[in-house]
Amino acid sequence: MAEKLEVKELDQVVVRFSGDSGDGMQLAGNIFSTVSATVGNGISTFPDYPADIRAPQGSLTGVSGFQVHIGAGRVYTPGDKCDVLVAMNAAALKTQYRFAKPQATIIIDTDSFGPKDLEKAKFATDDYLGEMGIDPDRVVACPMTQMVKTCLADSGMDNKSMLKCRNMFALGIVCWLFNRDLSFVEAFLREKFDKKPLIAESNVKVVNAGFDYAANTHQSVPATYRIDSRHKVPGRYMDITGNKATAYGLIAAAERAGLKLFLGSYPITPATDILHELAKHKSCGVITVQCEDEISGCASAIGASFAGALAATSTSGPGICLKSEAMNLAVIDELPLVIVDVQRGGPSTGLPTKSEQTDLLQVLFGRNGESPMPVIAATSPTNCFDAAYAAAKIALEHLTPVVLLTDAFVANGSGAWRLPDIAQLPEIHPHYAPAEQKGHYTPYRRDPESGVRYWAVPGQEGFEHILGGLEKDGDTGAISTDPENHDKMCRLRAMKVFKIPVPDVEVQGDADDAELLIVGFGGTFGHLYSAMEELRAMGNKVALAHFSYINPLPRNTDEVLMRYKKVVVAEQNLGQFAAYLRMKVDNFVPYQFNQVKGQPFVVAELVKAFSKIIKN
Repeated sequence: MAEKLEVKELDQVVVRFSGDSGDGMQLAGNIFSTVSATVGNGISTFPDYPADIRAPQGSLTGVSGFQVHIGAGRVYTPGDKCDVLVAMNAAALKTQYRFAKPQATIIIDTDSFGPKDLEKAKFATDDYLGEMGIDPDRVVACPMTQMVKTCLADSGMDNKSMLKCRNMFALGIVCWLFNRDLSFVEAFLREKFDKKPLIAESNVKVVNAGFDYAANTHQSVPATYRIDSRHKVPGRYMDITGNKATAYGLIAAAERAGLKLFLGSYPITPATDILHELAKHKSCGVITVQCEDEISGCASAIGASFAGALAATSTSGPGICLKSEAMNLAVIDELPLVIVDVQRGGPSTGLPTKSEQTDLLQVLFGRNGESPMPVIAATSPTNCFDAAYAAAKIALEHLTPVVLLTDAFVANGSGAWRLPDIAQLPEIHPHYAPAEQKGHYTPYRRDPESGVRYWAVPGQEGFEHILGGLEKDGDTGAISTDPENHDKMCRLRAMKVFKIPVPDVEVQGDADDAELLIVGFGGTFGHLYSAMEELRAMGNKVALAHFSYINPLPRNTDEVLMRYKKVVVAEQNLGQFAAYLRMKVDNFVPYQFNQVKGQPFVVAELVKAFSKIIKN
């Protein structure tokens, strides 16, 4: 029978795994996306998990999701709606079906749809499919729990351990549906659980059982599907998250600059994975310190920077609040420091696992005094590598703290990343004090063109100096309260940041004759680009200017923004970037599209809103 089933070629597909937070949906989704990246597909992922540390089993608030968009070519977003929904229990079906397309295939574990499960999920009847208006012909109904128990009956595992393998049965079904080679999955599992061979082999056995079950029953689907890659640049690829890419970017920058990398950090969702990843790379000269709080995390990094390391600290919005005083110390001392802010929903504790762009004005202005600081925003999970590398290069070459903005969507999401050749990355030249200054070095003597002070690492004879939080005389480096000197130093620090060379903002799409220019920054790039392409396909003239460099802004910002009759600034806050641009660009009055939902933009909503602006 297997030979009779048609195999259809697809350009793209969206799969969403969902279940209890303990059901391993993130792992199943990660494996499927990794396998897809390995065979050359473009991918974009969106882990969507609850903020609860552990919600009650089967509850509506405890559902964890992982969505992956797979394409034959480059993929820009995780997709608005999914083509395949895996729902491991009744609560998952109840909460996640709204993310499914009307014609989506639904895969469920019927053993988790008993009376108690339906009650917890707030179903009124036992006809849960009819209650939700789901066509049974689109449902792959499988008793996964019972089949996993049968599969592992001779394994010697206890019941709880066996049930943890259910996610692999579901993954096996999905792998069959999309003609995935299970050898990649098996290799992933054996590597992940290399110290627990029983767990590894049990998961391998279950994923094969799920694959075979689907292959033998065909599960009422008319066809299986294949997504072949196209236009792929030769090279070695991996599925990488934004946080891991950020860590790799910092490691690469330290290597290129010939420095040790130091990270002082305090665990905070959703930035902790940067600390976890860097802690694995002591062999690369990486030093990590898990500090007692956010303040010491930043302060220890400043100490490492003073001592001559490439120093970084990682956090989220609440941590930026606490680090602000130490960040200001790095500003007045003019020391290189990379501050990674993985933005999450706020204010206060807010929505720890959700994504926003609401820290922009905080990192630009949220410190006392005139405190200029470069700000860079990463545009995708894979771009986090380039953004982290660029932030480190600016910090070391211009002797300044630099904020790298990512967000929970970019940091936890992943994409297919081509491993770079380190030797091909831009060179990094820390702005060291030249030998001729020996014996008469002062810490705020500057390069006359760039305005950057010269960096002397402690321990060098003839370069002894003192730094600190009190204002210093620009000539001697001694403490000074002179009003003229303070005015001069404030202007010098601001001018140094203003002079940092950054690339011009690129206008994509109908750059010459657009009816509407879409403007965004950071992690919304994929959604805004996709919306632009859909609008152009509908016959509209639309362009996109997406900003990675926020401070200083690209030199062509004024010209680009004032070139078009209609400009809309779209951001996941209530208008912070629009306000900043109005402050920087005279007579700039844009339309605005703002959402603060803790979720990525929906491309269909963007297209609808932008169409109205064009027609008006």
